[in-house]
Order: sequence, then C-alpha cells, then structure tokens
Amino acid sequence: MPYQAQQPQSTQKTSRLFVFRTAAVTLGLACSLAFAGSAQAQSKPKFKLAYAKCAHCMSMALVPELAKNVDIEGINFTAGSDALTALVSKSVDIAQVTYLSFVSGLDKGFDLVAVSGQVNGGSEMLVGKDTALASDDWAGLKKLIAEYKAQGKPFRIAASRGNAQDLHMRGELALNGINPSKDVQFVNIPNPSDHAAALQRGEVELICSVEPFASQIRMTGVGKHFAFPYKQAAGRLTNLIVTRSDVIKEHPAEVKETVAAVVRLVDNLQKDKQAWVASIVKGTGLDKTVATEALKNSYPDYKMYRAQTQAIGTMMKELKYISTDVSSQIDKNMDYSFLMEVTKKPKTELGY
Repeated sequence: MPYQAQQPQSTQKTSRLFVFRTAAVTLGLACSLAFAGSAQAQSKPKFKLAYAKCAHCMSMALVPELAKNVDIEGINFTAGSDALTALVSKSVDIAQVTYLSFVSGLDKGFDLVAVSGQVNGGSEMLVGKDTALASDDWAGLKKLIAEYKAQGKPFRIAASRGNAQDLHMRGELALNGINPSKDVQFVNIPNPSDHAAALQRGEVELICSVEPFASQIRMTGVGKHFAFPYKQAAGRLTNLIVTRSDVIKEHPAEVKETVAAVVRLVDNLQKDKQAWVASIVKGTGLDKTVATEALKNSYPDYKMYRAQTQAIGTMMKELKYISTDVSSQIDKNMDYSFLMEVTKKPKTELGY
C-alpha cells in the first residue's frame, strides 16, 4: 500500500476554517448582489400606458422596451376612446389618444395634458366594390346621396365614433358641401376590425376606416378607395400622448422617461419600419402585406401642433361635436416642457 503523508491535525482545522470562511464570504457577496439587484428592480418606478388597436397606434407596443429608468406596462385597448376612459378613471398613468379625444375631453372638463405627438395619418374613406363612384368624385357622391334621399332611403356612413377618422370624415364631408347632420345617416361601429364585414354585408354605403383595416378592405376586394380625408382643418393629425396634471405633479420623471421613449420610437420608425410592421401583425392578426401597405398612409411625428389643434377645436364646435369654445384650455393643456427637455429643441420647433 503506497505511503500517504498525514497532515497535522492543526493544519486540517485551518484548511477547513479557510474553506468555511471563503464559502461564507462568497455566499454573503452573492446575497448582497442579489439584494442590490432586487432593490434596484423594486426601486424602478412603474408606469401604465394605454394605447389603441390600429396601425399607427400599435407601434406603442414598442415603447416599454425603449424606456429607461421606468418600468412601463403597455395596455392595448380596442379604441382610443377606451384608452382615454382608462386615463380619466385613473386606471392608467398616460395614454395614446387622438387629437379629437383630447379636444372633446377638454370640452367635458376632463383633466388632460398633452405631452407629445406620436403618429399621424391612417384615415381612408372607402365605398363598396360595386359602387359606381370614382376616387375623389365628390360631385358623384353628392348626386348618389340625393338619389337615396329621393327614394326615401338613408345614405349610411360608418366610422368608429370618437376616433380621428370620424372627425376627418365629417370635416371632409362638410368641406365638400355635404351636411353631416342632415344629408347622411351615421352608423357607429366601435371596433374598427368590424368595418370590413359591415361594408361587405351592405350595412353601410361608405365607411371611413383606420389603418390597417382600411388596407384590408381594399386588398381583400371588399371595398375600394374613395378619398383620403385630409383637406379639413385637422389635416393628417391623429395621435397625441396625454396624461393628467396630477401625474405630472407627482411623477414628472416617469412622464419625461415615457416621452423620451416615444421620441426614440419615432426616430426608430423613421429609419426602419419592420418592427412597426411586426407590432401590427401581432396586435391585429392581419397579414404582413396588409400591415406593410397600411404604413404608406401613416407617418411618425412626435411634434404637437398647437395652431392646428385650435383649428380642430373650432371645426368640432361647428360640427356640434363639442358644445364649448376650448381654445384657452388647448393652450393651457399642451405642455411642451418634456419634449423640449428630451429633444433639446425650443417649442417653436416642436409644433407650437
């Protein structure tokens, strides 16, 4: 049997003590690091963000991963009006809504403060595939409406009441000599994903839909393009990022970080739209080709357009969409400070 040297008993004790102390130090260090990481995660403020289900809205799903120093939870709603309700009821801290929702909310006395733009465009007026109307044939549309009236039938036009497309369409009708209150009958279809079916079943004669559902209607042959309703006072303006005054007072850092994430989103979308396409496909279940087509009618923009918002307020009052003059509230409740701080630009370069 080979000879094995035996260590002195004192040396063995010293070795065991060293191993024990080393293990203890390592465990203590691991616990400290774990505690620090846990504390850091717990200290990261949480913020709830609401956004709607449409092509220009779905890109908001990318905001949480672009945020720094704040843990943003993105919550997807069917329509911008639902996102607004969640904000007003304090279920969320900040929301993507439309210029129309912002103005109508001010008219109702809601506590709303706009802090950033996001994406504009996304509206299209479409008619049934067999309707004898060419694109932008407003004279032909007026004649067709008159024929329906002579036959005692209502000419039915659909949109999702309260969204930007509803306002764009009403303003465009009035601009072309069609009284939206007397000459046509409106049908409210809250969920824009139901627009195609309504047009296909002949429940409406004309529809103003939002992307990507407008592109879906065209590409599946259910309907055809009539007009882009962008000549009215709202132009192409669609989305705003809106919060409440109490949120700004109590969580200014989180508001700033969210605005910064939206600015990064807009910058990214201007360079590469593939992530945007992917978010539309994931959020709506529509085909990639439809999503790609939809983005031809939408463009990212974080500016907030004050003068045009005033014009929107005037138009909405004329259309009896709101009952009061909200000019002073619009000026008061468009806060450019966060955009200015994030972009390092004066408000005169941010739409003021």
